[in-house]
Amino acid sequence: MSQKPKNLLVIMSDEHSTKALGCYGSEIVKTPNLDRLAASGTRFSSAYCTSPVCIPARASFAVGKYIHQVGYWDNADAYDGAVPSWHHHLRERQHDVVSIGKLHFRETGEDHGFTQEIVPMHILEGKGDLMGLVRSELPVRKGAYKMAHYAGPGESTYTMYDRDITARAQIWLRERAKREQDKPWVLFVSLVAPHFPLTAPPEHYYHYYNQALPMPKLYEESERPNHPYLLDYRKSFNYDDYFDRDAVKRAIAGYFGLCSFLDENIGKILTSLEESGLADSTRIVYTSDHGDNLGSRGMWGKSTMFEEAAAVPLIISGEGIPANKVVDTSVSHVDVYPFILDAVGNDEPQLREGFPGVSLFEVAQGAAPDRNVLVEYHGMGSATGAFMIRNGKYKYVYYVGYPSQLFDLQKDPEELSDLATNPEYEAALAECRTKLWQICDPLEVDARAKARQAQLLAQNGGREAVIARGDLGFTPVPGVAFTLD
Repeated sequence: MSQKPKNLLVIMSDEHSTKALGCYGSEIVKTPNLDRLAASGTRFSSAYCTSPVCIPARASFAVGKYIHQVGYWDNADAYDGAVPSWHHHLRERQHDVVSIGKLHFRETGEDHGFTQEIVPMHILEGKGDLMGLVRSELPVRKGAYKMAHYAGPGESTYTMYDRDITARAQIWLRERAKREQDKPWVLFVSLVAPHFPLTAPPEHYYHYYNQALPMPKLYEESERPNHPYLLDYRKSFNYDDYFDRDAVKRAIAGYFGLCSFLDENIGKILTSLEESGLADSTRIVYTSDHGDNLGSRGMWGKSTMFEEAAAVPLIISGEGIPANKVVDTSVSHVDVYPFILDAVGNDEPQLREGFPGVSLFEVAQGAAPDRNVLVEYHGMGSATGAFMIRNGKYKYVYYVGYPSQLFDLQKDPEELSDLATNPEYEAALAECRTKLWQICDPLEVDARAKARQAQLLAQNGGREAVIARGDLGFTPVPGVAFTLD
C-alpha cells in the first residue's frame, strides 16, 4: 500500500438505485453534490451490494465477507459484533472510529467495534423482521399498503432522522478539526434516504411531481416477467395492489425527491469537511446498502437481482484516487473493506487473509479486470436462495429449484431479454455456472441458511406466532414508538 494514510469519511445511504443519480446517467434526478464528488474522484459503474436487503448487506459491509461466509442471512439475523469488523480492527489499533446514524445491527449495548455510536438505528426489539424467516407458503405482507399510502410531500420520521444525522455529522467534523490526532480517524455517516416511506420534503417532491415522469419499466401486467421467483416476491410483498396511476407518480416523485434530499444533506456534510479544513487530509467513500426496484416489473422495494436493486452507487475521492475516472470493472462492497484498511495506512497481511475483496485503490488502477463478484439473497419474500454473479458482460442468476436467468448487460442494460433458454448462449451459461460454483455451492448455502432460519423461527414461537406478530414495514427511528401491522 503506497497511499499516504488519511482520515476517511464513509457515507452510506439506504436503497439508492444507480438509476437515480445524475453521475450514473439519470437525466431526471438532480444530485449535484454527488455528481461533483464523482468528478473529483473515481466512480465504479458496475458496483454491487452483497445482498439486496438492509441487514445482510450492512453486516457484510462491516466484516468484508460474503453472506455465505459469515451468516447474517436475512432481516431477522442482524450483525451482533461476533465476527470482527473493520471497525473492531481499526479501533484496536487506536484509530477513532465513529458512526452516526443507521447501522441496522442487532441492538444497543453490543460491541460492534465503534469507538462511539451516535443516534444509532438498530433492528426492532433485537429481533427485526421475523416474518422473513418463513420461507415456504410465503405470508402476504399486511404492511404493503404503506408504500403507496405514504407517498407524497411532507416530512416523515425518516426525513427528520436524516436531518439530525446530518447536523450531528457537521458538528462532529467541525469539533474534530480542533483536536490533535495520532492516527487517522474514520467517520461512518449512515443516512436513511431514499428508503421508504416515500414522503419527501415538499421543495424536492414538487420539483419532480410537477413534471411528466415516465412509468416504471415493464410496469403493465402484460409486460411483467413471470419467473417464479418474481411471482413469489410480488405475491408476498403485494405493494402494487395499492397503486393506481397517480399513486405511481406520487411514489416516483417521492423517491426522486428523497434522492435530492439525500444529496442536499451530503452537500452539507462535504461543506463542513471543507470549511473545517479537513478536506485535504480526508478521503471519501459514498455508497448505498442496495438499490430499489421502484415499480419496475411491477415490484417495489428490493430483494431482486436486477440492476435496480442489486447494483449500488460507489464513488471514492481523495489523495491517491484518480479524478474524473469511471471504472467498469465489477466491484462489490467486499472491496470496501481492504480499501478502508489501505486508506488509513494499515497493511497487516493477517487482516486480509481469507477475505474476497480487492482494494478499490487497486481496482481504480486497473487490477482484477476479469473478476467475478457475487450477490446472494435468502430473505423475506423468497422461497428459495438466489445467487447472482457478474461475469464480464453477463449477469447470471441461479435460483435453487427454479430456472436460472442470463442477461447480456452490454447489449441489454435494462435486462429486458432473459437469454437462459436461448441455445446460442449455452456456453456462456455453463461458464457462468462454473464460476459461481467456484465461489460457493448454492445448494449447500441455501440449506445452511434455511436451517438457521428454522432455528430462529422455532425460538420465536414458530410460523403462526411470527405471522401474528405482524409486518415490520420499516424500522422505527431511535426513540419513536412503533406499531406492527
